[in-house]
Amino acid sequence: MATAQNEIVSQAEDVADQVLRKSKTFLPHLARLCLISTFLEDGIRMWFQWSEQSDYIEQTWGCGWFLSSMFVLINLVGQLVGCVMVLSESKSHCCALLFFIIGLQTIGYSILWDLKFLMRNLALCGGVILLLAESRTEGKQTLFAGVPSMGQNKPKTYMQLSGRLLLVLMFMTLLRFQFSPLQIIQNVVGSMLILLVAIGFKTKLCALVLVLWLTVLNFYFNAWWNIPEYRPMRDFLKYDFFQTFSVVGGLLLVVALGPGGVSVDEHKKDW
Repeated sequence: MATAQNEIVSQAEDVADQVLRKSKTFLPHLARLCLISTFLEDGIRMWFQWSEQSDYIEQTWGCGWFLSSMFVLINLVGQLVGCVMVLSESKSHCCALLFFIIGLQTIGYSILWDLKFLMRNLALCGGVILLLAESRTEGKQTLFAGVPSMGQNKPKTYMQLSGRLLLVLMFMTLLRFQFSPLQIIQNVVGSMLILLVAIGFKTKLCALVLVLWLTVLNFYFNAWWNIPEYRPMRDFLKYDFFQTFSVVGGLLLVVALGPGGVSVDEHKKDW
């Protein structure tokens, strides 16, 4: 039984490697596009819902028209400029800008007190951290060819670890505690995959399966285009849809970059 399972996993890894080899030229670009999708959608939302967003901030904080309008303007400009910077591969500066926007929205919309949305924002931070890790160059070569450099490029390694761990939070918000057989299977299989990504075991294969898993769930549960425009549920589903796609982008970056030094996969090389 164990031999058969190992053979199946090996075959799946071979298929994943073939997919990665054929997609390596465009995979990072696809990952970045998915990652910025929630910022792009939210920036556009700020333009079309300017008065609603401004009124909400003004009523919630009692800060007056000017400050509430500045809040909307900063979100609109910051997110759209950040998206352009990501696509133009100016990652270090855009990551700082996106972190600022996430923090501003967390405070402005009182997300600190809503555990589900807080976990999603933290998962989004994980995706941005992976984007920042992608921008870091590999450490310099040692003077002696073939001699490994210990502790090489540790910041990038820890960014990859923290990014993977934060992405776990997004999946936790998708768990539905229902007792139907299908839902139990979804929860168990999905939880196992995300935990394997977190510890860095069979990372690329598990992350690739999760990308497919989350994409299917996203189109099934967050089909906002089926909801009439006048219903508030449309905006909620659209928000969930694009946030999930951003985490899919983070997982694609895990696939493209690998798990990093702090992972089971990396330590297996020394065994």
